[in-house]
Amino acid sequence: MTPPRDPVAAVTHPDPYPYYAGLAARRPLYRDDGLGLWIASSAAAVTAVLTSDLCRVRPAVEPVPVALVGSPAGDIFRRLVRMNDGSAHGPTKRAVSAALDSLDIGRVTTVSRERARALGDEMAPQTDAGRLTDFAFRLTAEVVGSLLGAAPNALPSIARWTDDFVRCLAPGARPEHLERGKAAAGHLLDIGRSLTTAGGLLTTLDRAAQAEADTIVANAIGFLSQSYEATAGLIGNTLLALETHADLRRAVPAVVLEVLRHDPPIQNTRRFVARDGNVAGAELRAGDTILVVLAAANRDPAVNPDPAQFDVTRAAPHVFTFGVGAHACPGTMLATTIAAAAVQQLITSGLVFEGLAGSMTYRPSVNARIPLFAAHD
Repeated sequence: MTPPRDPVAAVTHPDPYPYYAGLAARRPLYRDDGLGLWIASSAAAVTAVLTSDLCRVRPAVEPVPVALVGSPAGDIFRRLVRMNDGSAHGPTKRAVSAALDSLDIGRVTTVSRERARALGDEMAPQTDAGRLTDFAFRLTAEVVGSLLGAAPNALPSIARWTDDFVRCLAPGARPEHLERGKAAAGHLLDIGRSLTTAGGLLTTLDRAAQAEADTIVANAIGFLSQSYEATAGLIGNTLLALETHADLRRAVPAVVLEVLRHDPPIQNTRRFVARDGNVAGAELRAGDTILVVLAAANRDPAVNPDPAQFDVTRAAPHVFTFGVGAHACPGTMLATTIAAAAVQQLITSGLVFEGLAGSMTYRPSVNARIPLFAAHD
């Protein structure tokens, strides 16, 4: 198999992992002149970049993507704690983490299973593999919407608006996606404002955060947008793993956790150098951009021995998929619980795993590895 041409193309390559292993072993941090990016790939380099005080989550000259400025989507973006650095975002960041930490895994499991059964009855994805990806996306948004406090009849609209909003955030989004996403952002803001007293996760965040109302609502919308692709990809990649490892279909939660390391839904993220300095042994300049290849760090034998082996009994695996440091995503429990409920529902309803990989492509993306399944004979 021809290896990927670069770490961005690797995201949707059929098997990028030998290529990633070579990067981590031989080029842990290097400059790719073709991409115009620095590439961090080893566990040590990824950790150094993600914890460096020289590196920021957004370029200093463009805190909000230009295409979103002046729109509801841009208003949400500029308020997200994961898109901001420094002391100003600290209290809200702690409130966001505290709100997610307050979620009871039993409650998340119950809601995930209920929504998975309801959507399974409505969509019957087990009878047509072409519906599997839509099922994964809708389930993610509907579970998070339920936890935020939304009523069941609002959930389909929340899922649709979340999809439109996420698409408009993608680098290079087409004009039609930008316009639909901006409109969807307005709808999400409206429904978010109505849920601050609904008694769900948004109410918890409202009580914990000492911030203006729209900042609280924006970060609640962030729960939707930041879980959407990651969880749908995790569901799809778990289905592919279980096609190969049929003997593990009774161990779904453990499989989900190993997929998070072995074939992660989020393959990379970016950091932007704010001032000249040394990062992971390299002299970088203000304005440089670093592609942080999380999926390669997951396969680094320095932290995960025999990393190519799919091993659900792996002791204390190092998983970089949700990041490390101040901007690590606190939503691991949420994503893995939703994914486990989705896959278990599909198993129970009689999904035929054989042939899934042969009928699958990956959704075009520069950072998310999301299977798009198609009907097969």
